[in-house]
Amino acid sequence: MDYEAYFRSRLAKLREEGNYRVFADLERRAGSFPAATNHGAIGPKEVTVWCSNDYLGMGQNPKVIAAMKEAIDRCGAGAGGTRNISGTNHYHVLLERELADLHGKEAALLFTSGYVSNWASLGTLASAIPGCIVLSDAMNHASMIEGIRHSRAERHIFKHNDVEDLDRKLSALDPEAPKLVAFESVYSMDGDISPIKEICDVAERHGAMTYLDEVHAVGMYGPRGGGVAEREGLMDRLTVIEGTLGKAFGVMGGYIAASTALIDFVRSFASGFIFTTALPPAIAAGALASIKHLKESDAERLAQQAAVAKVRARLAAIGIPTLDNPSHIVPVMVKDPVKCKWISDWLMANHGIYVQPINYPTVPKGTERLRITPSAIHNDGDIDRLVRALSEIWSQCALARAVA
Repeated sequence: MDYEAYFRSRLAKLREEGNYRVFADLERRAGSFPAATNHGAIGPKEVTVWCSNDYLGMGQNPKVIAAMKEAIDRCGAGAGGTRNISGTNHYHVLLERELADLHGKEAALLFTSGYVSNWASLGTLASAIPGCIVLSDAMNHASMIEGIRHSRAERHIFKHNDVEDLDRKLSALDPEAPKLVAFESVYSMDGDISPIKEICDVAERHGAMTYLDEVHAVGMYGPRGGGVAEREGLMDRLTVIEGTLGKAFGVMGGYIAASTALIDFVRSFASGFIFTTALPPAIAAGALASIKHLKESDAERLAQQAAVAKVRARLAAIGIPTLDNPSHIVPVMVKDPVKCKWISDWLMANHGIYVQPINYPTVPKGTERLRITPSAIHNDGDIDRLVRALSEIWSQCALARAVA
């Protein structure tokens, strides 16, 4: 086999379909984000980032930066090993305590990313509990799907956010079999929010554990930033709450929060935890500072919510079609992969606006979009420039406008 030719042909097909991924070579600038420098083909050029998951700007919060600098000075750069072999730094221990408190759980466990926390935790729970059956929402993130697949446990997919379908599928299973219902709070591509209470009702009725991914909600919702489950007073009803430190908290890493026994179980059996180098102490220190700040401050959440409302209203006023949802995510619907990529490139080249095209397989074919994430630090001028540029390109592409 001509391996190189095969690789090239597959990549050429991706380009032809408009699904080839191009990474923007960005330099974030502390103190001025969402302004950044693009060092790619059109660079160096100043751009405004409209698709970052640093929703609250905590990646440049002075408390977070100071905590990371202090930890570097005290501990050096890396953790020096796995958590099991010399790599558990005191900052990790403090951060896990803070995360457990955030979610009202007995304990928490850190991972190197949100992807790894889902993959390792779901894979371990579903494989190590004898006869465990997993019920997974049809729109769950790739990390959850991979973890469940890796477990080789029996699995059933229920229709997205469909509590009745979940109930039907659970009713058809052996009532004595251990079961785990895995779902998200905020789904990042459509921005919809799951019916957490109703899912918990069904799961409890069938004796199933619940595993809630709150990665796009932690820091963002609830009086202390504990996520949608905190906002709705449901954290105590969930078996496992999973989250990330790399979005609203502005740093890096993933975690789960649960009972002491469950956390110790995953800690003891998850290869994705046991055999990987621990997060650098400075990362843990930054996350710790971020979580403590957002437990007490609502200013960032309120500013972000105000920016989202402005962007939605301005786009609606000029007929730019977006998916209506109750979250902070604003999907602008293009519905054509080639045009989606072309619009993204045009915005960058002509207006210094960076918003990544979201194409298949991240979203189904025919639902291609620009996923706009207004942040707490986008100002009115940023919003004006975004709206004017989108209106201009929508007319150039002869794309349909939404009717109010």
